Amino acid sequence: MTATVPSASTETFSRADWLRGYESQTEERDYWIDDIEGEIPAELEGTVFRNGPGLLEVGGQSLHHPFDGDGMISAIAIRQGSAYFRNRYVRTEGFLAEQKAGKILYRGVFGTQKPGGWLANIFDLGLKNIANTNILYWGDRLLALWEAAEPHRLDPQTLETFGLDRLDGLLADGDPFSAHPRIDPGSERTGGQRRLVNFAIKTGPSSRIRLYEFDESGRCVEQQERVIPGFAFLHDFALTPNYAIFFQNPIRFNPLPALLGQRTAGQCLASDRNKSTQILVIPRDPQAPMQTFEAESCFVFHHANAFETADGAIVVDSVCYDSFPMLEPGRNFKEVDFESYPRGELFRFTLRPGQPRAERQLIESRTCEFPVQHPRTVGQDARYYYIGAAAAPTGNAPLQSLLKIDLETGDRKLWTVAPRGFVGEPLFVPRPNGEAEDDGWVLSLVYDAAQHRSALVILAAQTLEPVARLNLKQHIPYPLHGCFTPHYFGPED
Repeated sequence: MTATVPSASTETFSRADWLRGYESQTEERDYWIDDIEGEIPAELEGTVFRNGPGLLEVGGQSLHHPFDGDGMISAIAIRQGSAYFRNRYVRTEGFLAEQKAGKILYRGVFGTQKPGGWLANIFDLGLKNIANTNILYWGDRLLALWEAAEPHRLDPQTLETFGLDRLDGLLADGDPFSAHPRIDPGSERTGGQRRLVNFAIKTGPSSRIRLYEFDESGRCVEQQERVIPGFAFLHDFALTPNYAIFFQNPIRFNPLPALLGQRTAGQCLASDRNKSTQILVIPRDPQAPMQTFEAESCFVFHHANAFETADGAIVVDSVCYDSFPMLEPGRNFKEVDFESYPRGELFRFTLRPGQPRAERQLIESRTCEFPVQHPRTVGQDARYYYIGAAAAPTGNAPLQSLLKIDLETGDRKLWTVAPRGFVGEPLFVPRPNGEAEDDGWVLSLVYDAAQHRSALVILAAQTLEPVARLNLKQHIPYPLHGCFTPHYFGPED
């Protein structure tokens, strides 16, 4: 379970290894994990849920982009040093229809067209809810999320799909519900109680952001809607005790090629480097006015965290790209040129009262994505981030390492599985009754190209040293997001 850190000049991965991790996983399995290196900590108990595109082709036709793939949920239930694995596809209406037909029936958002050229795709604006982006356990519900439509509810014990969940009538037919909720750990505003906060975006010449807040029972206790000018592509937001912060990326959208069947909607997006990024600060109090700040042009998928300072400023840490990282319409994701492709770096933005333009400071120049932290520090001035990173300190490459960033001292710790391993989004799991901010474990699903299988890796959060590696019997195509719950959803001994 050890790995060396390569130098900047070392070739850290092969394209063939990286691409193999995108092979479809057609098997749904259940088993006790019997290949464990090290020991699972006795205090670690609960269930890891991961979601991501598991099918990368349908009926022999490869998808143009992995984000168009059907959602597959993986669950690893841990208790008393043992672990149980289960994976299931979300039985969406589109998944069932395409499996029955044996061919692609729907256009994808990011590049996949129905077979038959533009004539087969012209004026077809129907979307397949692929439920492939995140998995959330809240209020005794397990929900598979895809931000363009309603969530699907699953059985947390078996991963059986119950169907669409409109959240007790909160969502109408086809309403979006973001795949990137945030959990407020409890503040004066919430009476110290945890809140799940999420949003929905309906975009057009002007866009509408709807903000929802749910108590721990899953009941919606607050909602509001704000109108913002222009088109908005929003995947994530940052949360503080009093604000929800969105980055309105400088993106142009020309829908005509999509209407004419020539491109998908995602291929009609383009960065507008002549425009600034707009930072929208929405008070969680629906009666308070929204504020807008300008920032240097960039594109943001994911935020790390945000917090309020004593002098009234708001600080936001975000992974920024120079421009929208998209593929040229005629190219497949397998042909991506990492050297010319935009790469993510971690920046800090400071929004000061009375100053219309945000200050921007580089935190981490190594290629990185998927930042996480201790859940109790969300919305607070956190000291530590854990983030997926490239193995080499310079250049662009897939994520092959986990990086711990100490924002107070500037120290870095790096754990890597290069050259033949690839990491996913980390999860921070606090040690029960632990007091230190980094007292716990960092969990990540790792793809091992040498064995063509995946493993759940457990690292000590303070040192980033490996504690245990739970080797699966098959590979899991690179997942996107997931969660950990202290509830054990495995079989009883």
